[in-house]
Amino acid sequence: MEYRSIAEHLAGQYGLSGEEISMKPIGSGHINTTMLLTDGKRVLVVQKLNTTVFPKPEQLVGNARLIEKHLASKAQSGTYGLGIIKHVATTAGDYLVNYQDDVWRALEFIGKSYSEDVVDCAVKAQTAAGAFGGFANALNDFDATQLNTVIPDFHNLSMRIEKLKELIESDPLGRGQSCLEDIAFCESQFELAQEVNVVEATLPLRVCHNDTKINNMLFNSETNAAKAVIDLDTCMPGYWLYDFGDMVRTFCSPEQEDSTNLSNVVVRINIFEAIVKGYISAVADKLTEAEKRSFILGAKVMPFMIGIRFLTDYLDGDNYFAVKHDTHNLERARNQFALYKDIVNKEAQLSAIINS
Repeated sequence: MEYRSIAEHLAGQYGLSGEEISMKPIGSGHINTTMLLTDGKRVLVVQKLNTTVFPKPEQLVGNARLIEKHLASKAQSGTYGLGIIKHVATTAGDYLVNYQDDVWRALEFIGKSYSEDVVDCAVKAQTAAGAFGGFANALNDFDATQLNTVIPDFHNLSMRIEKLKELIESDPLGRGQSCLEDIAFCESQFELAQEVNVVEATLPLRVCHNDTKINNMLFNSETNAAKAVIDLDTCMPGYWLYDFGDMVRTFCSPEQEDSTNLSNVVVRINIFEAIVKGYISAVADKLTEAEKRSFILGAKVMPFMIGIRFLTDYLDGDNYFAVKHDTHNLERARNQFALYKDIVNKEAQLSAIINS
């Protein structure tokens, strides 16, 4: 892709100048296109927002800026020690830039940091879980109802199941025949949605990150300590069971989520223990007993639900998640179902760790 004209336009919008203007891709997100824009002196993270996923980008930015402001006040009072991802305004004071039918925004660059796609040790798992827990704790007194629901029903398992059923029925691309066993497995687990609906009714509404993947936490490149929680796009009202569950989903397997080495897609018990220690210790004084009991459900729900979403997108022609080949989403779905099965098999052991 030719980035020169885009880079020059964005540089002009954000007051960057000089002969060294350049822009290059960073990160591994499935939804937005993330780039590093620099003029040799100043560095910004710029993102082309996926307006199919986020049809109202002004709401997305509005949510993030409210959270930025709240966290900044916490940092000022000494009760939040992590870096804060902040939006950068254009020279005209705008937070969104429209260019060639695309919508862009800029974020401050946090230097001397790195992210991971796969957790390589329990220490890093506990560090990242503690950071997400600290983020949740700092937002405990933030009124979740202030936030726009940028993606309705984002963690609504019942709705995800209904969408999958529709695609199984319509099978617009004739892909159903290639995944009959996967479909049958999903159908055998649909009753999980009823359990979720019952449990949610017992939980307090929280501000949730809703995408607590390991690569949405930056480590300090000098000390390996937590540096910042990033990617606030899906911050919405919700339940902590999903944030806990998504950490289990993305931290515990030694394989990336599109690995086809399914025999190796298992829950590493030491990593699970590290998540429990890091997250629960950070939210302990705010955590209700019902929430704590819900965490094992979250650990099961998230890989199953993301697996359903990957399978749905595969049947629908790969319209949501970026793919590198025709069966990419199917491979991701199978990966997630393998993890879900292992969590179910080890449920008693994992529950004991949470309760201890």
